[in-house]
Amino acid sequence: MTRHKLIQKYNIPGPRYTSYPTVPYWDHESIDPGKWMETVERAFEDSNASEGISLYIHLPYCESLCTFCGCHKRITKRHEVEIPYIEALLNEWRSYRELFSATPRISELHFGGGTPTFFSPDNLARLTDGIMQQATPAETFEFGFEAHPNSTTREHLETLYRLGFRRCSFGVQDYDPLVQKTINRIQPFERVREVTDAARETGYTSISHDLVFGLPHQTLDNVIDTIDKTGQLRPDRLAFYSYAHVPWIKGTGQRGFSEADLPKDDAKRALYEAGKHMLSELGYEEIGMDHFALETDSLYQSMQNRGLHRNFMGYTANKTRLMIGLGMSAIGDSWDAFAQNEKTVPEYEARANRGELPVFRGHLLTDEDRIVRQHILNIMCHFETSWEDSEHRFPELDACLDKLEEMKTDGLLRLEEQRLVVPESSRPFVRNICMAFDLRLMRNAPDTRIFSMTI
Repeated sequence: MTRHKLIQKYNIPGPRYTSYPTVPYWDHESIDPGKWMETVERAFEDSNASEGISLYIHLPYCESLCTFCGCHKRITKRHEVEIPYIEALLNEWRSYRELFSATPRISELHFGGGTPTFFSPDNLARLTDGIMQQATPAETFEFGFEAHPNSTTREHLETLYRLGFRRCSFGVQDYDPLVQKTINRIQPFERVREVTDAARETGYTSISHDLVFGLPHQTLDNVIDTIDKTGQLRPDRLAFYSYAHVPWIKGTGQRGFSEADLPKDDAKRALYEAGKHMLSELGYEEIGMDHFALETDSLYQSMQNRGLHRNFMGYTANKTRLMIGLGMSAIGDSWDAFAQNEKTVPEYEARANRGELPVFRGHLLTDEDRIVRQHILNIMCHFETSWEDSEHRFPELDACLDKLEEMKTDGLLRLEEQRLVVPESSRPFVRNICMAFDLRLMRNAPDTRIFSMTI
């Protein structure tokens, strides 16, 4: 089958698999804040001394709405919101800290958004100091933050560097003026160059750029120009995401343009293939799905030693059993359960300031969930999985393998004896392959579209 026909056949709605089960299939009745706390305590006792814990802190504020964004955010120019929100974050952290029998060892700390650099350098220092007063860095740790080039100052970079941050990620998306205007994200190349150079001069050892293909009015020439400019700045790693058009999700803001403005099917895939080829020529290695890194970056090294992990923060070089999510809409993972915080700032702050864990929904994983989750993680991180050991089998495995036969016939994977391998040419279809293992999706296919397209 030609590449064109494969893309037409397999370009269907599907999850990105930052978790299994995916959020729409969580069994909310299975968990409450009390059960979540039990799993957190258990995970902490099992892993804090050996691997430490991860912290994801959601900083939701942005000064303006980027119309391609599907994140949970709050748009305002009122910076007096910063301190009350930080106080709520520190109160939530105290609630977690009270569960722990020892000082938490932080293996990974990540500020996501929103726009973390919406917050002033002093307030980011106040937040970081407040977290670390009740914790200590693990023997090997990675502190990182996401940033908008337009709002990131040298003071931001120097302050966070002083606090132990060595990784920063700048949202770039695309350099074409029409595309930037359409998605309401105006940031000239010279501004991105300026902040990237400042980060490198400050001493950051892993600088990342986020790029997106499939944006409205984006052409092949746009992507070629964007990758060419990216090569001039040479970030240590980058994400090259497929734009997820999900305007039906409340609050995304993805209604500033028409679906007719988006590149489709073969045209969209050509953007990716061209970008991937150029990145390879520039010395970037493909990491998992949608990520690339130089051989000197920790993400590449983690892939090489099979330590690559995927969670709600995306791909990470550090795997910890316990990941705590602090902040509005943040999701935590204790390996036995997931929990998501309240999705509005007022509700989040009210509950955190009362000393409650502001969890509003979650999922307690079953034994079957854990096995399927591991297979999906294996495929997403290592492009292979195995069921040779009995602990990796589950009753419906044969049904999953039957679903893979058609993909095998189409050349998307190899089924060896008790092992599945995804060849490099089939990596664009990795979400489709994972869907064959998704028992919850298999048993209860949605009546309406809830996921973005897979390719």
